[in-house]
Amino acid sequence: MASLLLPTQGGSTSFFTGARTGRSRRSSRSCGALRVAMSSAATTTAGAAAATVASKSNVYFPIMSSVISQGECQIDCRDRLARPCNSCMQSVVNGCAGKMGKAVAEAAVSAGLQLIPASFSGPAESGQMIHVGSTEVHLHGPSEKEDVLSSVLDKYPNAIVVDFTVPDAVNPNAELYCKIGVPFVMGTTGGDREKLYKTVEDSNVYAVISPQMGKQVVAFLAAMEIMADQFPGAFSGYSLQVVESHQASKLDTSGTAKAIISCFKKLGVSFELDQIQQIRDPQKQLEVVGVPEEYLSGHAFHLYHLTSPDNT
Repeated sequence: MASLLLPTQGGSTSFFTGARTGRSRRSSRSCGALRVAMSSAATTTAGAAAATVASKSNVYFPIMSSVISQGECQIDCRDRLARPCNSCMQSVVNGCAGKMGKAVAEAAVSAGLQLIPASFSGPAESGQMIHVGSTEVHLHGPSEKEDVLSSVLDKYPNAIVVDFTVPDAVNPNAELYCKIGVPFVMGTTGGDREKLYKTVEDSNVYAVISPQMGKQVVAFLAAMEIMADQFPGAFSGYSLQVVESHQASKLDTSGTAKAIISCFKKLGVSFELDQIQQIRDPQKQLEVVGVPEEYLSGHAFHLYHLTSPDNT
């Protein structure tokens, strides 16, 4: 069995995921492909580091950094066990009709990756085309997904998928990727995360799963995990208030907020996800949260307020 589900060391909640436990029919080049794909996704979010995936070993490990070379290829790209250059990487970006998916696709092209001209979309966009650089990307609705992905992999056998779709598509998309056997990056938040992890663990497929791709936030989440593991119950009795503000188009609760709350709960804080205060109204974002006006259409502002049991 091969899976790339990476809970952080010893933890059940994962921020970047991946582990190597075997081989799939495409696993010989999956490591480099996912590394480059994560680099492209990271380009759009404060320059987060690319994902590094081990080609051998059964250990779980955090994947935090890797340098993606630019310029002329220095390796034989026919050797898929070697680290491939960007220009050899073929990627499908599902969700190109959305803001984040389009940005990731543009970043992939800018990094020199080959963007495959097909993308999953919702029913309303099915049949349309969008331009990403010089590539015309065809959008395909839910009923076409399996046929389209199968034909893509017949033509591009070394392809990987980067998913920035919608929460409702997380689990069915992951199940399809695992069924067909294509390695993937899941940047979409929401869905049933435990089911998502189980799907990958039970499959023969590599996957990188993350609710957040900004390296500073990833570092903060890792620090929270370490603190929660080493000081369980340290904030027992404290009360927590959480406010998260995102652009109005974000449909689900922040995956980053869920991950941070999971750490606080390990630290002894009693808090349920339905207590999160979600702000999607631009006027409230300006007045209550203090979001600069130029970032109302694309932002992630979080406020976490801890109060001691004696209110001091």
